[in-house]
Amino acid sequence: MGSLASLRRQSLMCSAVFTIVVPGTMAGLIPYLLTGWRRIGDLFGLPGGWIAGVILIALGLPVLLAAIYKFASDGLGTPLPAAPTRSLVVTGPHRYVRNPMYLAVTTTIVGQALVLGQPVLLWYAGFFVVATAAFVYAYEQPTLLRQFGDEYRRYCESVPAWLPRVTPYRPVR
Repeated sequence: MGSLASLRRQSLMCSAVFTIVVPGTMAGLIPYLLTGWRRIGDLFGLPGGWIAGVILIALGLPVLLAAIYKFASDGLGTPLPAAPTRSLVVTGPHRYVRNPMYLAVTTTIVGQALVLGQPVLLWYAGFFVVATAAFVYAYEQPTLLRQFGDEYRRYCESVPAWLPRVTPYRPVR
């Protein structure tokens, strides 16, 4: 049991570093470099749009952190392809959608666009969606299918990739 606790602790530490480096860059550093995090007004002249932006950020960040935590605690690995999970993660936000981390980062970027009134962040969010979808379809899904086989296939049949389901997925054991 000590080795399981040690593996979980190591996964949590590696996932924390991953969170700072990867989503931190995508949803923090790059938006900062694009905007200086300067508010230039209401996006497209929509008064109060910044409130929706704050809500999107407040919704996106906890989903991101919960999904990453589940990779470490339940999957005993990280979201990083070099240190993948040992089991298929179908808990937490993954019960509702297969790609909660990408959706959470996109939601956070769009939220920043609304808060700052910076259209460049909408362009960046669009680029991020296209790039991550290409990664998911070209690398992630085939890799997970090879790694987890029928378990992943059943999960894909029940849980949408991009639009969350209303009820949580419950895998059949």
